[in-house]
Amino acid sequence: MRPAREGDASRGLTAQNSACDNPSMRPALMATPLLVATLSAGCFTTSYGREFPSPDPRAITVGKTSKGELQRLYGEPYQVGIDSGDPTWRWFFGQRGWGAEETKDLSVRFNADGTVKSYAFTSNFPTDMKRLK
Repeated sequence: MRPAREGDASRGLTAQNSACDNPSMRPALMATPLLVATLSAGCFTTSYGREFPSPDPRAITVGKTSKGELQRLYGEPYQVGIDSGDPTWRWFFGQRGWGAEETKDLSVRFNADGTVKSYAFTSNFPTDMKRLK
């Protein structure tokens, strides 16, 4: 610590509160905000995918529900692909925080005419778990 200088008392500086003046303390002071941000990161929720409403089992009918109807109900699919030659769409959403992870996934396979051939919905969101058990 640097010795107190004349006039320090009038500016409110003392040997105890002049850490910024001490070159060996500067790295520690600069690292403090980074440490706080890192520790706080565990308090926030991280989301991935695209949020969509959980489907009601009666909302999708095999051979009848179309791609357009699914887009109106759930929005744009998060992923598209092909499964055994059939077009597929997938809606997926997940969130991670407070040591837990919740995900939900709706996968739909289509017939050549654009209607649903098959679909699957899985979720571990508490509201879905309660509703679908």
